[in-house]
Amino acid sequence: MDLLTALRSGGSVFGAELRPPRAELATAEGMDAWIDTYHAVRRLTRQGTFVFLTDNAVGEPEEDNLRHLVTNLGRDVPRERIVPFLTSKHSFEYCLSYAERAHQSGFPALVVLGGDKAVGVPRVVEHAWQLRQYLRERDHALTLGGWANPHADPERQIEFLIAPTFHAEFYLTQVVSHHHAGQVGRFIAAAERRGADLPGVFGVFFYRSANARTLATLQSFLPVPAEELTREFDAGATSEDVCARTVRTLLDVGVRHFYISNLPVGRAQHVLANILEKVGVTA
Repeated sequence: MDLLTALRSGGSVFGAELRPPRAELATAEGMDAWIDTYHAVRRLTRQGTFVFLTDNAVGEPEEDNLRHLVTNLGRDVPRERIVPFLTSKHSFEYCLSYAERAHQSGFPALVVLGGDKAVGVPRVVEHAWQLRQYLRERDHALTLGGWANPHADPERQIEFLIAPTFHAEFYLTQVVSHHHAGQVGRFIAAAERRGADLPGVFGVFFYRSANARTLATLQSFLPVPAEELTREFDAGATSEDVCARTVRTLLDVGVRHFYISNLPVGRAQHVLANILEKVGVTA
């Protein structure tokens, strides 16, 4: 089953977001990192989990995930459960070629994002919808995903989602926490008022600790409830407990689909299963 079919099926989707190795890694170190990534993708997809692969996350160049996947995963890994990201922080020719390679290699869906303006190379287009429009004009069969931010003004975000220029069949969101339940609830309420029926996959970050330096660094890229997280960890909560609380709370306010970010690559399948067990659901 491909992602769009799963999102429309009536049940919940729980995916894992993995980050390919950084491009600047030495050859041996980079190869080891890719081997770990291959194993994680195999295990997750074979158990039915969708895997999202980032592109230039937090502004740092990453290896070409398509090239490595096609070369090394083999045909026994279900391509329909792998969803690569493509940001507009590449040349226009690269973006068009990437989408074409994705389709030809059997990946039915692609998430197309703008990319962080504050770091890294400039975007090739001002807005991600413009790149999705170009890709849609070239290939009507490729399922495209967009982006929304529940932390921003909900009415404005829903305007983007329902606009004819959005050019996507689903969207992912910025990372949210159970401490952001109010913002998420307002976002969902606005979507219901406007009749926005595009399926959304909400991001949940797997915080491995409440290390002050790490949380401060993360705050440069995503909304981090640092004080609240610190209190939870200090009270004895584990990383899996905290992540499960987020998923459970968001389910209660109406979220149906999730991707879990920052899972430890070598144990991604095991950790995700433990989180969902604590929530009381299955992938």
